[in-house]
Amino acid sequence: MNITDIKIRKTYQDDTRLRAIVSLTIDGDFAVHNIKVIEGSQRMFVAMPSCRDENGTFRDICHPVTAEARAQLESRILTAYTEHIEAQTDHQPHTPIQ
Repeated sequence: MNITDIKIRKTYQDDTRLRAIVSLTIDGDFAVHNIKVIEGSQRMFVAMPSCRDENGTFRDICHPVTAEARAQLESRILTAYTEHIEAQTDHQPHTPIQ
């Protein structure tokens, strides 16, 4: 799997566990939107786009098939998220101490 682009669409800093909404492109040809970065009790993780079926159960719309693909996808997204947050922190104006 060749992930050619990752975009952090929106970040959240409030009291919710949701930290970001992400889009990614595979091989420059296939886009996946509405991937969620979630802060779990043990670690950050990635949740694939899902919808509720007729029984009320949420099911992934698309997802990696192998554990290796899931690990690669999650690692790349979490790295992009961390870099995005660090870049935002670095660009915030500093208030001079008086």
